[in-house]
Amino acid sequence: MTQSIALHPDRLLPADPATRNVARDLAAIAEELPLLSPHGHVSAESIARNEAFPDPAALLISPDHYVYRLLNADGVNLENVNAGTAEDADARDIWRAFCERWELFDGTASGYWLRREFATVFGVDDSMIDGAHADELFDQISEVLARPEFRPRELFRDFDLEVLATTDDPLDDLVAHRELAADPTFEGRVLPTFRPDAFVKFWNPSFARNADRLIQEAGDGLTGYAGYLRAMANRRAFFVENGAVSADHGVWTPESVKLGDQEASDLFEKGLAGTATSAEALRFEANMTYQFARMSSEDGLTMTIHPGSYRDHSSRTVERFGPDTGNDIPFGVDYTRGLQPLLSDFGNSDDFNLVLFTLDETTFSREIAPLAGFYRAVYAGAPWWFLDEPDAMHRFRSATTGTLGFSRTSGFIDDTRAFCSIPARHDAARRVDAGFLAKLVVEHRITEERARSAIVELTDSNPRKVFKL
Repeated sequence: MTQSIALHPDRLLPADPATRNVARDLAAIAEELPLLSPHGHVSAESIARNEAFPDPAALLISPDHYVYRLLNADGVNLENVNAGTAEDADARDIWRAFCERWELFDGTASGYWLRREFATVFGVDDSMIDGAHADELFDQISEVLARPEFRPRELFRDFDLEVLATTDDPLDDLVAHRELAADPTFEGRVLPTFRPDAFVKFWNPSFARNADRLIQEAGDGLTGYAGYLRAMANRRAFFVENGAVSADHGVWTPESVKLGDQEASDLFEKGLAGTATSAEALRFEANMTYQFARMSSEDGLTMTIHPGSYRDHSSRTVERFGPDTGNDIPFGVDYTRGLQPLLSDFGNSDDFNLVLFTLDETTFSREIAPLAGFYRAVYAGAPWWFLDEPDAMHRFRSATTGTLGFSRTSGFIDDTRAFCSIPARHDAARRVDAGFLAKLVVEHRITEERARSAIVELTDSNPRKVFKL
């Protein structure tokens, strides 16, 4: 058996020998730190139930749009691989289609995560990932999944995962979170995250029904826009009571505007009636971005903004397979002008933390780093989604460190639905940071002693501070 490159001790470290030697020491420090995942999409229910994971295809391929979007691009029909449409597809057929195209993932972030996951979690020789060995590998991984020690709670401990944040509907009862918090046998922390997107966007087909439910359940008897705001604040308070530390917003753009009550109410009523224009829908969302910042400055929830994704870009794919099927595409946005109203009022508040993520890496040095370099509330979010790969991570550090140093970034965010990939994703980020810091040491820009404290800062201290852990 040839050792997987995913197990190589110098994976992702710089090629220059002098820099690599320093990076090795820094990576070793990072490897000893627990995993903190303050933003992600693993469900609390899966941890609470602690049921065995499904077959390899259902675990590793069907839920992961990073994987099946490339398969789709190579001609594999989505109905044969996607979780939402693959009920009639045979799991072995899905797995075989993936194995036959394994080389598609060479050089990609998904390829690194999967290779590392196969080697360290499942003990798989990745040189055998091909069509000829597909059934053999399927059986091998299935055997691992059946073991009692391979349940979510056991892996939570084995991964040294200290904190895992989920992403939750504002009206979620959070029962699973309470069960886990009250269970003396479970030592980890699983925290809910308030995610109100479906209750804000007029173009969501369920907006009117969602808003009505929200007001009825949490509006304290108020109606209309006033009841809507009251209900949002009340549900946020419920989340805080159940351990939440952040509210996440998948906004179209980072626009913010403070509307008067009458204009906001008029727009809200148009949204309920389905008569709002696209411009009016975006204006209302911008108003709610401002209002959510106000709420965060009052209730202490860290506010994270994920803008710039054209969700469901392929209308035919959405019509056939539904949303979140791998066809979300980035576009450029304006943080400096868009956030000016919000930051003017809340940017220097002591109790408000705002983390800015982007899918356009040109904004790291042009807008996000300068904003985080002045406003005490603002932090630069780690590379996300299409930028969550080693080269982009390194470019992020190069683009922001000259303005921000090490203290004004969020720490790594794995943003994953794939529970078993969490250690691999954090491993990549930590080793890239080790390489970047080693370069600064070798260039005599910081001392080796400072680099040792900085790797802890980037890996552990910053996410604890930014997300108030």
